[in-house]
Amino acid sequence: MSCYHCGLPIPDRAFYPVTISGREERMCCIGCQAVATAIVDGGLESFYRFRTEANSRPDAEQTLAIERWRVYDLPEVQSEFVLELDEHQRQASLLLENITCAACSWLIEKHLHSQPGVRSVTVNMVTHRCTLVWDADQQPLSELLLELAAIGFTPHPATDKHQQDLLRHENRLALMRLGVAGFGMMQVGMLAVYIYTGATGEWLHFFRWISLLLVTPVVLFSSWPFFRGAWIGLRRNNLTMDVPIALGIGLAYIASAWATVSGGGEVYFEAISTFAFFLLAGRYVEMRARHKNRQGFGNLAQLMPLTARRLDETEETLVPVKSLRPGERVLVRAGETFPCDGRVQTGHSAAMEALLTGESRPVPKTAGDPVIAGTLNSDSPLTVEVVATGAGTRLSAIERLVDQAARDKPWQVALADKVARYFVAAVLVVCSAVFAFWWWYQPDRALWVALSVLVVTCPCALGLAMPTALAAATTNLRQRGFLVARGHVLEGLTRVSRVIFDKTGTLTKGSFVLEEVRLCDSMPREQALAISAALEASANHPLAAAFEPWRGESQATDVRQYTAAGVEGRVEGRRYRLGNNEFAAEILPTQAPPPAPDDKLWLLLCSEEKPLAWFAVADEVRPGALQLVQQLTREGLAVELLSGDRSGAVAELAGVLGIKDFRAGASPEDKLTRLREVQAAGDRVLMMGDGINDVPVLSGADVSVAVASASDLAQTKADSVLLNDNLTTLAAAITLSRRTRRIIAQNLGFSLSYNLLALPLAAAGMVAPWVAALGMTASSLVVVLNAMRLSRGGAGEGVH
Repeated sequence: MSCYHCGLPIPDRAFYPVTISGREERMCCIGCQAVATAIVDGGLESFYRFRTEANSRPDAEQTLAIERWRVYDLPEVQSEFVLELDEHQRQASLLLENITCAACSWLIEKHLHSQPGVRSVTVNMVTHRCTLVWDADQQPLSELLLELAAIGFTPHPATDKHQQDLLRHENRLALMRLGVAGFGMMQVGMLAVYIYTGATGEWLHFFRWISLLLVTPVVLFSSWPFFRGAWIGLRRNNLTMDVPIALGIGLAYIASAWATVSGGGEVYFEAISTFAFFLLAGRYVEMRARHKNRQGFGNLAQLMPLTARRLDETEETLVPVKSLRPGERVLVRAGETFPCDGRVQTGHSAAMEALLTGESRPVPKTAGDPVIAGTLNSDSPLTVEVVATGAGTRLSAIERLVDQAARDKPWQVALADKVARYFVAAVLVVCSAVFAFWWWYQPDRALWVALSVLVVTCPCALGLAMPTALAAATTNLRQRGFLVARGHVLEGLTRVSRVIFDKTGTLTKGSFVLEEVRLCDSMPREQALAISAALEASANHPLAAAFEPWRGESQATDVRQYTAAGVEGRVEGRRYRLGNNEFAAEILPTQAPPPAPDDKLWLLLCSEEKPLAWFAVADEVRPGALQLVQQLTREGLAVELLSGDRSGAVAELAGVLGIKDFRAGASPEDKLTRLREVQAAGDRVLMMGDGINDVPVLSGADVSVAVASASDLAQTKADSVLLNDNLTTLAAAITLSRRTRRIIAQNLGFSLSYNLLALPLAAAGMVAPWVAALGMTASSLVVVLNAMRLSRGGAGEGVH
């Protein structure tokens, strides 16, 4: 007897029964008995009805042990794979063993949903990845991991190491399948030469039997993924591309085996092995491209070092990175990777940020400058104050956006899958009609003609046309510093007709500098600047940074800040105000404020007696802003500037950049109203912003882009994130999206044309099965290689 759970033989005298659906079933060991009992006690007996394969045999000690899982309740351990969503909820990323079919995913989700602390569970059957959200106050993680182990799916933290192990296993198994198919193809092909060049009698029978033995591993091992995929699809009432492949290989093998055993009829062993080899070769190329794309913009944790040099008062200590806390200091030597997000305290160096931002040149770093975890310190040692570690770093935020993009299936891919299903159904109908005709016309050729039709029309190229191109383009954009976080971005960029920009922090850097000083009185220039710097010393708004070089020369007391107006305080006992002219002039004996000199952003310094000085502050324009606006305008896209800034700086910036449509003093509601107006008029809108006030309009735009310095909320609501300061990257993204659309059109056109041309030839009996296999695989390879052109440069400098 075999074990009802794992299928292995039951040892003599072993008796581990479990009652399932009213019948007593026997298990081979206490481990399988424990797992089956847990499934039954959870009311999930249907799992055994739906499963397509026997389950792996669990380790009884692991199944029953509790202490092993309690270590995962420690915050230090959870920091590697658990994200804190709010005060109570946590999200864990897990890799699960022993997932064999869709029923396994169903069982995991059903069983965990029965736990009181679980809020959501999603299982990816392809990657064996599980995303678990639970309430840590209601249930510890160790109990949930124990529940997974109890039903036979041993969990592991989805760290980079485990992910890399999974990719290596997938690659090794694919190579083994390809190698077996290649060996079988060569040997069976050699024997086919003898069979087709005159072997007769006993020699013909002998060569056929040897061919059968050689091709059997190709069918049972190398071709197993096709049979498994077809079976799963049919159980779900879904016609996948594996269905015609499995039918072709299976029918040809059965017919050839029967012809060999009975001693009559045709054999197709060389066609089977050739078909399997070339198909596996095409899928291996696609798999390697998928792995490359995943490694290109995912698994970013591999950039992080394991240890850091923490600086105490008197010594330097090598500690694990996960033990660092905000406020501590670390030493990062030249050639080392920054272990945290931080701020430089001492030293002068440069950081290589190309892997995260796409910026190929070293970025200078001095005291006060921010550094990003995972980037490289290239020149000299730096002392860095820790700001964020682990899941709080910008690197982790980017990785979460990448995972979100991977889960968000573009509508084009969904459409291609749907079209492929109808295409497969049509192929099966046509193949049946061709077989019926040839069975009536020439029965001895009916099987191989139908087999050729089945193989030559397999829509593998159709299924690969879109996802491969989209993945390659997404990787290219990631390398340029443009992170796609939603599936519709690439298609949306091709349809955009209007681009709306925020001003401060988007087209400008949001860091103000003092541009001009105009004195209204005999007070010396340096004294006026010192008083202004003292008033702004405790302010946290961007304008205060313009006076930072003069801080410390004077001290202010009784300082009060007035939102959107200015600041008031006392310096050496005298009362001063600094801000817009209406606010500052309120303390003057006469209430009429003096007019600002021109349309620049001017701040007025006043005492209680008289106005003292005007200060013009300017926000530095981001690199590439002018080139971006010019490129978009040349291509006929409408460009608009909406800013909450009420000063004349909005009009000045619009004039510098050549933007005709602009509006100052726009509230979040005003921006959203304007967005809806232009959308109602037929425009497809791309919105680019950075602040919390931009979140409503970012959410409502057809395509939204958050800049690198954007707030966390803005980045999570945006469809994409610009990771560097060069705005021309946006133009390159639009160009690449249009190129991607052309590549997809080429791929679809080629795959459909190939099928339409090859079908009549195959139906007429003019294409042998092995030629059909070669043609089908060649079409898939052409589509994949054409799509992979998008992973290299070629996006150009502007919109084309």
